[in-house]
Amino acid sequence: MVFGGTLKHNSVMGLKCLLPLLLLSLLIADCASRPLYRLPSEAKDGTKKPLQTSRPFNVAHRGSNGEFPEETAPSYMRAIEEGADFIEADILSSKDGVLICHHDVNLDDTTDVADHKEFADRKRTYEVQGMNLTGFFTVDFTLDELKTLGAKQRYPFRDQQYNGKFPIITFDEYISIALDAPRVVGIYPEIKNPVFINQQVKWANGKKFEDKIVETLEKYGYKGSYMSEDWLKQPIFIQSFAATSLVYISNLIDSPKVFLIDDVTILTQDTNKTYAEITSDEYLDYIKPYVVGIGPWKDTIVPVNNNRLMTPTDLVARAHSRNLQVHPYTYRNENQFLHFGFYQDAYLEYDYWINKIGVDGLFTDFTGSLHNFQELSSPLPKLQ
Repeated sequence: MVFGGTLKHNSVMGLKCLLPLLLLSLLIADCASRPLYRLPSEAKDGTKKPLQTSRPFNVAHRGSNGEFPEETAPSYMRAIEEGADFIEADILSSKDGVLICHHDVNLDDTTDVADHKEFADRKRTYEVQGMNLTGFFTVDFTLDELKTLGAKQRYPFRDQQYNGKFPIITFDEYISIALDAPRVVGIYPEIKNPVFINQQVKWANGKKFEDKIVETLEKYGYKGSYMSEDWLKQPIFIQSFAATSLVYISNLIDSPKVFLIDDVTILTQDTNKTYAEITSDEYLDYIKPYVVGIGPWKDTIVPVNNNRLMTPTDLVARAHSRNLQVHPYTYRNENQFLHFGFYQDAYLEYDYWINKIGVDGLFTDFTGSLHNFQELSSPLPKLQ
């Protein structure tokens, strides 16, 4: 009886998992305001369940990309289904100035561009963040051309069955997925490689990459400071590794911003400072008026040696003393990403970072596992 029940349960769950993909293929339509990527609504009276704010934010890093190719519509829809508070995206541009969701400035690792012989002559070498990179770059393809490519899974040890089946999506399409969700779901767009994009793509009237991102957000009604009424209706954090971009857009939009921090030895793309300098008290004091938080690489907070956690730094404490949130990246369930001491148990890692280190949000490739952990350890009040 148990075995039969399990089969029945698995069949139902399988159908449930396929539903967003079926809806995606059936319900994409033109609309005066935005394209539609509707998930089944839980709202019975037109009122969506609000964003939870009582526990650290579950940020779906490039969607649920532990299951689907990153930054695709199914990846984001699965993340919403699994309980994400925010869906995160990296914003880049096509050759013709259309904003797209894609992590790398080149297309080699996460699309099937190498299989498209018609684009064989598009391979280029560019200097990106002080390094020469050779490959196929988003800035050398129009949106129509990019849409012919199929996304693929970045890591070979993850599920490869969806490779080539889903296209690159635009910034507008990503936003529509969040707005059409059955509950309030925030967006967490990154101004990605702004120095490179502004060098390679030119918009009319002298507009910059940052201007185009803000224009898109305003078009869909994103506004309001952190925890304001407007923000709670359409939650957003705008992030970037380039502090100059965050300072620039602070004069254009009042939505909360998060400054990303890499390994302390790396130079920022827009200054000659290392991230060691960026994490100094002096710099935190400088950036505080422009941001509500920082998003450090987790090994910057707790250094690692031979895959073992070392003594935590005081970065979280210094950020919190300035009323800055801390949203580290990236949490991944696979054994090769779990440091010794967590015994190959992602829940132990979540517990360490939330309850010992005290972070305010986590970027994870596996939205469902973080959601399940939080539901077990700190369930939301019944009213929410």
